[in-house]
Amino acid sequence: MPFSRNRSRVDDARRSGRAGRSAPSTIPAGAHKNVPVTRAAIRRIEPQPGQESVWDYPRPPRVEPTTDRVVIRFGGETIVDTTDAVRVLETSHPPVYYLPRAAFAPGTLVPAAGASFCEFKGAAGYLTVRTGQHEAVAAAWFYPRPSPGFESLADRVAVYPSAMESCEVAGERVSPQAGDFYGGWITSRVVGAFKGEPGTLGW
Repeated sequence: MPFSRNRSRVDDARRSGRAGRSAPSTIPAGAHKNVPVTRAAIRRIEPQPGQESVWDYPRPPRVEPTTDRVVIRFGGETIVDTTDAVRVLETSHPPVYYLPRAAFAPGTLVPAAGASFCEFKGAAGYLTVRTGQHEAVAAAWFYPRPSPGFESLADRVAVYPSAMESCEVAGERVSPQAGDFYGGWITSRVVGAFKGEPGTLGW
C-alpha cells in the first residue's frame, strides 16, 4: 500500500500559529530564550562525550555540512548512498538531513501535490518516492528558492525516515522523529527530549 501524508500538516520546520498553546514556562538549560515552552515536563537529557543535545541547537536553525555516509533504502532498493549531506539543526528537533537531488537513484523522485511554508527556509514543495511497485506519496520535500541564509539547501531533498524502508547515518539505522509533523533523524549521537511526542507541540 502506498505511503501517503496529509499535506495540510506542516513539514519539518513549518511554524504556523497554533490556537490553544499553553502559557510559556521555564526554558530548559541551553534552549534558545525566544522559544516558548509548555508547562508539560521537559526532561533534558545531558549529552555524553561525542553526543549533542537538541536543546543546544539554535533557533533560527543552523545548516551544517557533514561527510557522514547516508544510505536510504526503499522498496528493496538502495535509492541514496552519499557522503554529501547537510544537516539542519534547530532547538528541540533531531537533525534533518538534506541530500543532493542528484544522489537519488534516477526516477525515484516524482513531483507531488501540496506545499508548505517555513518561516526560516521559505516555501517547500513535495515529492513522491517511487521504486517499482512501491511508492511513498509526498514523503520528500525541497525548497526550490530557499530564503537568504539557507541557500545551501537549493537542489537538495529531505525525506521522512518513517516513510522509508530504512535510513542510515555512518552505518547506524535512524529512528524517525515522533509524530507526523516533523522529519528529524534520531541517532545515538543526539539526545532530547525531542519535540514531536504527545504534548510537545507547544515547545
